[in-house]
Amino acid sequence: MSYQYNIKKSNYANRGMSLEDDINLTNEYYKVNNIALIYKKPTPIKISKVDYSNSKITEAYFASPSTLDYNGIYKGKYIEFDAKETQSKTSFALSNIHKHQLEHIKKVLYHQGIAFLIVRFINLNKNYLIPAKVLIEFIENNQRKSIPITFFEENTYNIDIKYIPRLDYIKIIDKLEV
Repeated sequence: MSYQYNIKKSNYANRGMSLEDDINLTNEYYKVNNIALIYKKPTPIKISKVDYSNSKITEAYFASPSTLDYNGIYKGKYIEFDAKETQSKTSFALSNIHKHQLEHIKKVLYHQGIAFLIVRFINLNKNYLIPAKVLIEFIENNQRKSIPITFFEENTYNIDIKYIPRLDYIKIIDKLEV
């Protein structure tokens, strides 16, 4: 079974595609080709008002803090990860990772799951996979409020944008000791 993308060709690689769009296309490719089952998790919301005459939700709020964006299974291993984007050319602000997300990442590792972040530096057109252990080590051993781009270049995994699959992060998972 093969899979085709409906992506418009452009002279500006990646322009108009968000990181989430790229990951969703990649995950669909993985599913169709029976490589992995990875899904975007919905954000839990609590609906407080509905206009039934128009079938429209008029008021809602977040029911609880969300954990990470994606989860699923690959080769019998549980995977959970988050997608983050930054406009910065020099660093990734740690304020983009909430305390409850970091605690959740630690729990996934405790239960021997695979956890990581995919970080896109939009203005550099670069994507990196940072394994959970590397992220936690950095946070625990540094007083910095951001992770410099040089750290990503030297300690994480670059993910090139391709046509199919768009962001092949599974080939990096295969390289990690899990």
